[in-house]
Amino acid sequence: MTPRFFLRFAREVAPLPLAKFAWNFGFKGVLAVNRFKRDLARGVTIPAFPFISVTNRCNLKCRGCWVSQSSPPLDMPPELLDKTIVSFNSVGSYFFGLLGGEPLLYPHLVEIIARHPKSYFQVFTNGIFLSDEIAREMRRLGNVTALVSVEGLEDESARRRGNKDVFAKTMQGIENCRRNRIPIGCASSVCKSNFNELLSEDYIDAAIRRGVHYLWYYIYRPSGENPCPEEALDREQILLMRKFIVEQRLKKAVAIVDAYWDDEGRAICPAATGISHHVNPRGEIEPCPVIQFACDKLETDSDVLGVFEKSDYLRHFRGFAANCGRGCVYLENPRRLQEFSVSEKASPSSGRIGQMEELPSMPAMPGHDLGADSIPEKSILYRFAKKNWFFGFGAYG
Repeated sequence: MTPRFFLRFAREVAPLPLAKFAWNFGFKGVLAVNRFKRDLARGVTIPAFPFISVTNRCNLKCRGCWVSQSSPPLDMPPELLDKTIVSFNSVGSYFFGLLGGEPLLYPHLVEIIARHPKSYFQVFTNGIFLSDEIAREMRRLGNVTALVSVEGLEDESARRRGNKDVFAKTMQGIENCRRNRIPIGCASSVCKSNFNELLSEDYIDAAIRRGVHYLWYYIYRPSGENPCPEEALDREQILLMRKFIVEQRLKKAVAIVDAYWDDEGRAICPAATGISHHVNPRGEIEPCPVIQFACDKLETDSDVLGVFEKSDYLRHFRGFAANCGRGCVYLENPRRLQEFSVSEKASPSSGRIGQMEELPSMPAMPGHDLGADSIPEKSILYRFAKKNWFFGFGAYG
């Protein structure tokens, strides 16, 4: 992040969304992490940043996607979503990632966001349904950012997502957000076939011209009905990706986000730290969106925080993942992860037939633990933010 980014962000975002971003996400986010660290010191783990999949509806069938669509579609009851948000608010957590499927197909999305003006919502979307009307409503509410999935340029997007018009429609969604002056992000799952397109200065410069304020890069994790493990990055590519992210943070007028390395460049797993876990549309609590096994389920009459705090499965998973190493246990130890899930009597939670057999058949793939080749953050501001407000927290001893 550079001074030019902050000037651009302040100039391009409308006053209410800017104020809500600074207060609901920024200031309250810092307080949520401080609360999380205090709780952790006394042996209590309640995520600071819960992620919730509100529906399994989707208009696309992307390669490597963990979501299994159902007929009829599965939507989280709005009463349960409301209760979950209120429960986390009660302990000072106000940021929620809303996933799908495609969350813009969730019938109650706008009304839920409107009912919780003190919270902040990051909507993970493919952008196709980001109409001018929706973007205008997001501006009116102010407490929401659109995080748009971009999986490559025109040809690669069509190949990955099974729709030849998806890139143009996604870019139109971003343009609608830009025109309505709300915070815009682009998220990319980096794999072999989009590596050169997305990890390029040309791509970043084009995103800035389109009004994008932050880019979120993460490593492709083959999963779901069509996992395509041949697309997984090799270790050299992961190292190049890390170098690129660190270097571009110093140069570009855009925030470049990653969630898998700490301030020293050491690998971390947010689920192993407990700072984030995932709730699926059924209310089942999973370690993360890709690891689709659960022992605990939220109901409308649940003590939401108590379910998280008292979950033996989540506690055991955090210890298990940390003991497996600093990287991604899903990529690096799929068979061991399956054995752990069986030993915990965790139920498959994807809705896919044969899910329990998927992990043993997966090859072990490189994760983001670069060991002796770890690259520390070079951006002073980003390094400070990571060190003080995110990650680590003693999970690895």
